[in-house]
Amino acid sequence: MAVLLRHERLFTTLPEANLMDGVDWEKDDPFEEQRERVESPMRRLIFEYGRPYWFSVSVGLISSVLARALDLLPALLLAVAIDAIFGDAVFAEQVPLSVLPEAWLPATQDGQFWFVVAAIAASFVFGAIFHWIRNWGFNAFSQSVQHDVRTATYDKMQRLDMEFFANKQTGEMMSVLSNDVNQLERFLNEGMNSATRLVVMVVGITFLLFWLEPQLAIVSLAPVPLIAAFTYLFVKKIQPKYAAVRSSVGKVNSRLENNLGGINVIKSSNTESFESGRVEDVSRKYYDTNWEAIWLRIKFFPGLQLISGIGFVLTFVVGGYWVFTETAPGPLTGTLQTGTFVAFILYTQQLVWPMAQFGQVINMYQRAEASSERIFGLMDEEGRIERDAEADALEVSAGRVEYDQVCFSYDIDAGNLVIDDISFEVEGGETVALVGPTGAGKSTVLKLLLRLYDVDEGAIRIDGRDVRDVSLSSLRRSMGYVGQESFLFYGTVEENIAYGSFDASREEIVAAAKAAEAHDFVQNLPEGYDTMVGERGVKLSGGQRQRVAIARAVLKDPDILVLDEATSDVDTETEMLIQRSIDELTENRTTFAIAHRLSTIKDADQILVLEGGRIVERGTHAELLEEDGLYAHLWGVQAGEIDDLPQEFIERAQRRQARTEVDIDATDDD
Repeated sequence: MAVLLRHERLFTTLPEANLMDGVDWEKDDPFEEQRERVESPMRRLIFEYGRPYWFSVSVGLISSVLARALDLLPALLLAVAIDAIFGDAVFAEQVPLSVLPEAWLPATQDGQFWFVVAAIAASFVFGAIFHWIRNWGFNAFSQSVQHDVRTATYDKMQRLDMEFFANKQTGEMMSVLSNDVNQLERFLNEGMNSATRLVVMVVGITFLLFWLEPQLAIVSLAPVPLIAAFTYLFVKKIQPKYAAVRSSVGKVNSRLENNLGGINVIKSSNTESFESGRVEDVSRKYYDTNWEAIWLRIKFFPGLQLISGIGFVLTFVVGGYWVFTETAPGPLTGTLQTGTFVAFILYTQQLVWPMAQFGQVINMYQRAEASSERIFGLMDEEGRIERDAEADALEVSAGRVEYDQVCFSYDIDAGNLVIDDISFEVEGGETVALVGPTGAGKSTVLKLLLRLYDVDEGAIRIDGRDVRDVSLSSLRRSMGYVGQESFLFYGTVEENIAYGSFDASREEIVAAAKAAEAHDFVQNLPEGYDTMVGERGVKLSGGQRQRVAIARAVLKDPDILVLDEATSDVDTETEMLIQRSIDELTENRTTFAIAHRLSTIKDADQILVLEGGRIVERGTHAELLEEDGLYAHLWGVQAGEIDDLPQEFIERAQRRQARTEVDIDATDDD
């Protein structure tokens, strides 16, 4: 009955977008709360993750400076050639050559010509070498930092509490691990490279212009303050738009991941058009937010280039008039040589692109800052489970488990207790079954034992030790868990059985499969144990996936076994075979079992009946039938004795189901 009601709930709520995926798509960035706590994310990125790779980034920076400096040399040497070799100026007295010893400079015109040619050629050759070294340095630095940030973010993410995952969509987290981390790599490589080029070109050209002719340099650089103000306004406006773009990317990923994961339901429900509409909606929101940022860039970059071009035009007009008339225009004084004027034209032209590129650097920086805020916001997330790095490992001896006045709520602030004052004891080697209607709190009770969540009040002890006082890894290592959803990883059957027991031999894997009644069907697969199961085990049936999951638990040989409806996806005949293997597995092993099919747990040493987060009945199967309470009525439902059920039980079931419909349990707690 509970299964039928659960299926009915699924199909009756299918058209409702917000109920289907649990996300209000109108909300802001799902990581907004985390982002607001982050301070100086880019500084943190460089000092925390860039420090180990100081050598490669230093090589990149130094090589970039030298390469860009050599890029400026040809124009300077061309000015020398025009004024001294092809004109009547003195070769040794030219500004760029005045710093060299006169003995190094050739006296003949031919020698001077080939000296300039050799110097220009050398600048190109050594410039290419330094450009190559620069690319190696920046790429090695950015790729290394990107790798470390991605692995550190994933490691932090997988260690967060289940509460975090209940409130986040997979696509949103994938967006952080993929898109946001990639944005960092782009800035650390292209952005830092471009920033270095910009600084060297602007500073170097400014220095050379003032060195060659200070008066004309002032004219050429007149638009610079306007460029600075224009760029400042761009930065102020673009920053919030990039944060919105990062958020919308996560929502698109979430919708696509959600739909692809539920493709079977979509097809069987004939809702392809409906889902296409929902994808179009989130894609349109991404389009709108991204287009706002693009439109701002479209207006900014041409405007910046136009302002930068003003300097080039002013230089050409003033300098050209000065050379053409041989008269200093306006308040300017002195003479201007033709070669110097040509150098000014070339340098001003070279200055236009770095100035325009400055906006692109700011653009990449803002994107990277928005991404780093999301990344470090996730890394700084703190859960309710406290981890003590100095905690001792759990050593299970008898396997005795005690729940002592345990209370728990998924939302502490709301104060709605899911588990309310539960106490019971399990002796080592006993099997305890938890039964009850949907939403009674059965799965939550066992999640607290695994410390997927921590109790709010009371304590859970194993052999007298509070589970909060032992290391988390040793606690979970001592337990085997088979849940309702038999998740399989993309890989072979053998790899999935051996997951968590990676050193197991093929013989041990086969033995575990036989114990789980999986060996026969595995042998009939195309490649036996080497058969690929597909993503999430899609190539296997539900019953086959469940038997592989049980084999995984068998192979682990845990001290405590947790079975959360471990046979829910198999037929009656297969259930009988699996139940036989489970009986052997649970012998002399502390076992917790949740089951809606009460026939599978009737031989349990102790049965706990939960309702509303409380234990309302406890005892053996026979004792509970004698009480003629909730358990007996549930047994009657499964035995087909619906007409004999009291009206009070039916009304209570209707009220429970109504509460479940209004407040769908995000933890799938049946």
